[in-house]
Amino acid sequence: MPVQVRVVQEIRVPETTEYLSVLKSRQSAVINPQVEGQVTAIYVKSGDQVSAGTPLLQIDPLKQQATVSSQEAARAAQEATLRLAKVNLDRAQKLFAAGVISKQDLDNAQSTYDAAEAQLKALADQVEQQKVELHYYKVSAAADGIVGDIPVHVGDRVQVTTLLTTIDLPGALEAYIYVPADRASSLKLGLPVRLLDENGNSVSDTSITFVSPQVETDTQTVLAKAAVENPKAKLRIAQQVRAQVTWSSHEGPVIPVLAVQRINGQAFVFVAVNEGKGSVARQKLLKLGDTLGNDYEVLSGLKAGEHLIVSGTQFLQDGAPVAETIAQETKQSDGKTTGTR
Repeated sequence: MPVQVRVVQEIRVPETTEYLSVLKSRQSAVINPQVEGQVTAIYVKSGDQVSAGTPLLQIDPLKQQATVSSQEAARAAQEATLRLAKVNLDRAQKLFAAGVISKQDLDNAQSTYDAAEAQLKALADQVEQQKVELHYYKVSAAADGIVGDIPVHVGDRVQVTTLLTTIDLPGALEAYIYVPADRASSLKLGLPVRLLDENGNSVSDTSITFVSPQVETDTQTVLAKAAVENPKAKLRIAQQVRAQVTWSSHEGPVIPVLAVQRINGQAFVFVAVNEGKGSVARQKLLKLGDTLGNDYEVLSGLKAGEHLIVSGTQFLQDGAPVAETIAQETKQSDGKTTGTR
């Protein structure tokens, strides 16, 4: 029987594992209020492009404005007290020079003036502090970027721990990969990472840039990060992708998927063997590894150099005489080679 055969070759086979990964911005600012209060206005919406200093939200400032006004009134009263202390000090200095009052009376007047001056300075500092805090009631963007989700609404009361929104810079991202703790010892900087979409297509080739020194207690995983260039903005912040981490590689034989037959859950192939009187088909039991494109990695049962039968296998039996023809190999779009039928 005429059959086409391929000479089994060894290639460099990568040892990979896939994990679910989440994309996050490499430059993302979390916006929290610096004061407590009620939200009275929201000036932006999610997805808006903003620049640094753009107002985002307004927190009710009436209570703080009243505090500033009260502090300014106290400062004005203290200024009047300081002016009176200054007049009394000048009078005491003249009277002391004329010998009318004692040195102790002059010292008392000087002490009263110094205390009034110090009190005025303290009140002025308090007024400035309260005015600075008044600015915190208008929340502004910390950097240029895109406004993320805004979970608060007008009327909500917020505290300093409340998340108002995020400002994300478009472009460069990071893939957050959570690796089980039992593989943590194999994690290291520079390991190749390929990001895949839901269809298994590659969207980015990168490498590990960060490995956390500790294990997440809740999930027993180790966080690894990989920088992701995103020049055409095809990937989005918070998008989930599959991260294929390549741990190592080794030389090993591979065979086409279509050359494998499954019998009772086990994998078999036919190889052409020259037994002196010509070539015969011999069936071999294989142990297969992962798929590499259109090929299987062969873990055992087949060696490089053997003649794998890739056509007419459904009509063959073990020991059947065959006439070999080497199958021509054609290039695929992924750069691999496959035999023609």
